[in-house]
Amino acid sequence: MNKVILMGRLTRDPDIRYSQGENSLAIARFTLAVDRRFKREGSNDQTADFISCVAFGKTAEFCERYTHQGTKLVVEGRIQTGSYTNKDGVKVYTTEVVVENTEFAESKSSSSEGNYVPSARPEPVNAAGDGFMNIPDGIEDEGLPFS
Repeated sequence: MNKVILMGRLTRDPDIRYSQGENSLAIARFTLAVDRRFKREGSNDQTADFISCVAFGKTAEFCERYTHQGTKLVVEGRIQTGSYTNKDGVKVYTTEVVVENTEFAESKSSSSEGNYVPSARPEPVNAAGDGFMNIPDGIEDEGLPFS
C-alpha cells in the first residue's frame, strides 16, 4: 500500500500550469514544510522536512484558487519516484507526493493572523446554570441512547 498523509504549510504560492491540448489539465506543484515531532539534540530550533507535492485536475484548481504561501494544509496521496537526465548528462532521482485530496488544516482567519486561537464555545441553548441542557420531565428513560 502506498498512502501518505501530511500536514504542513506551503513554502510559497503553488506553481500552476496547464497541459496542452483540447482537454487541458491543471497541474499544481508546491512544497509543504512539515514540522518534525522531535527537535535535534542540543538544539532548540524546530526542524522541518520540505516535501515536494504535485496535484492534478480539480485538486490543482483548488490549490490555485484557495491556497497561497503559509496556508496550512492536510494532503493525502501517494509517493512517486522517478528519474531524468539533466542538461549536464547527470541522472537525477526525484521523489514527490502525488496529491489526491487536500483540506485546510486551520480556519482562514487564524491563518491570516499567524496564530491559531480557538474561538469561544457558545453556551448551549436552554442551558441551566451549570452548562447542561434542561431535560423536560417524563423523558429521562425514553429515547436517550445511554439510559
